[in-house]
Amino acid sequence: MADIVTDNVEFKLLGLLQDGFPLTREPFSDIGVKLAITGDDVIRHINNLKLKGIVRQISPVLDARKIGYQSTLVAMKIPEQGIGKVESFLIGHPGVSHAYERDNAYNIWFTLSLPMAVDIQTELKRISTNTGVESAFDLPAVKVFKLRTNFSHDKDNRSLEKTLNVNSMAEQIELSEIERNVINALQEDLPLSPNPFKKFADKLGISVDSMLSICHLLLQKGVIRRYGASINHYKAGYMANAMTCWYVPPEKMMTFVANVIALVQVSHCYERKTNPSWHYNVFVMIHGYNSSACRNTINKISSDNGINDLAILFSTKEFKKTRIKYPV
Repeated sequence: MADIVTDNVEFKLLGLLQDGFPLTREPFSDIGVKLAITGDDVIRHINNLKLKGIVRQISPVLDARKIGYQSTLVAMKIPEQGIGKVESFLIGHPGVSHAYERDNAYNIWFTLSLPMAVDIQTELKRISTNTGVESAFDLPAVKVFKLRTNFSHDKDNRSLEKTLNVNSMAEQIELSEIERNVINALQEDLPLSPNPFKKFADKLGISVDSMLSICHLLLQKGVIRRYGASINHYKAGYMANAMTCWYVPPEKMMTFVANVIALVQVSHCYERKTNPSWHYNVFVMIHGYNSSACRNTINKISSDNGINDLAILFSTKEFKKTRIKYPV
């Protein structure tokens, strides 16, 4: 049963934790100003949301490629009796962040991040050998159209993507030693204390102001995509999610994507490489309070855009959802 938020302050807090978390000396006090409560009250509410399992952690979302990693989406077909084994393997794999069982012949889907020097196909063979997979393929992203998840019940905090920003896959950038050290420290869950970044700064032997200045620089460089909370969408009341894959002809791509990313029900939208086993080229993550709500959104997208070549993959079990730690 979902631990749906019933406290009005926590409604608004969930949105603020996910979008625009302040990288300041006293971020919880700064959030409190927006909610007309104290910083201590903000910490108390976050602790409550963590105890309910709604807030998983507060940390950065990094652009893997800019710090020397590659990432891809993997699909696997595995017999029912082998699902337990593959689940255990994926949970223990340090490069797997999201892993789900989905209602499709290709029933296991997960994201895999590896250092650039590691061959993805070799790693897939190793995983297949260890889990009894019948067949597998990966679908690397070609373009990122939307990567923003805000599981908030407060409509004021659920921003729309009004413009289409096409992000091709980034190249690795040079990082200074102090930037690397800050990235490594920052990937820990943010402490729930009045001056939380002090713990990281003290560990690095620098001032809090210096650390925060580097954080803002990393944001400007796009190394940090955003800083904020990771939310358990099931616990927040969004009981259904559908990874929906469309085949979109090139001449309709920009119009289709612009329409899709404007929807608050859509958290992620990518163009991905195809292969003979999977010809769908646009992947859209759709969330709803139930499967009917998801289907209504999907039907509207298809109807509005005249695109009906699609596959809908509801998740039937979440194996793993975490933010990868990238040593740099």
